[in-house]
Amino acid sequence: MTSQLMVRSVPPFRVPGTTEVPGASGPLEAAARELLDDVELGRARALEPRPRQDFLAGRLALRRLAAELLGVPPADLRAAYDCPQCGPGSPHGRPVYTLHGVPAPLLLSLSRSAGWVLLAAVPDPAPGLRLGVDVQDPAGTDFAGFDELVLGPAERGSLRSLAGPELLAGRARLWARKEAWLKLCGTGLRTAPDSVEVLEHPGIRDLPPAESGLPAHFAAAVALAAGGQPAGSGGSASS
Repeated sequence: MTSQLMVRSVPPFRVPGTTEVPGASGPLEAAARELLDDVELGRARALEPRPRQDFLAGRLALRRLAAELLGVPPADLRAAYDCPQCGPGSPHGRPVYTLHGVPAPLLLSLSRSAGWVLLAAVPDPAPGLRLGVDVQDPAGTDFAGFDELVLGPAERGSLRSLAGPELLAGRARLWARKEAWLKLCGTGLRTAPDSVEVLEHPGIRDLPPAESGLPAHFAAAVALAAGGQPAGSGGSASS
């Protein structure tokens, strides 16, 4: 059976089930206190107001999507994020929920950029399957030294003829692909981004706006692989 990927985007501060409007934190904070776990709320309290709202919006949207796919109330889920370095129970890492003490049969991934939230889910995943998703606003790549910090030699070469908005769009595409793969691997930015070449990586694909629901200028990518290999591939995935 082929595992079914689901992708959903949430506009800035528009969390399903709330009437949140940009700049108004009340309903968002109230929903968070009602639905999120202590470990999630503790992490939120350590953030400045705007990053805190982005964080809460993302966690609420992810929880509501998981509950929808499982057919249960969001309050029945318990966050059990799993960081390969810190272990289970961390406030960060791979998103995992438990239902009545049992891990929910879902793969989940979340990304945020410019207030938008991008979610990906695979219900009833095949054993060993892993998932990562990422979204990038090209404006975030507009700084000196980006190419040297983030890109490998072949990737830098692929952008050499570009300039202006086209260059930023090309950078954002590669950055989203890298982040999606590193989330799948569970290492995040503990792995040097320039060490991972993603131009033709078989485990990663771009998400067009029609599929992601994001603004057309955003770059988004999803990585789906089994045991560190691209799903459906028998060869080794580069990392």
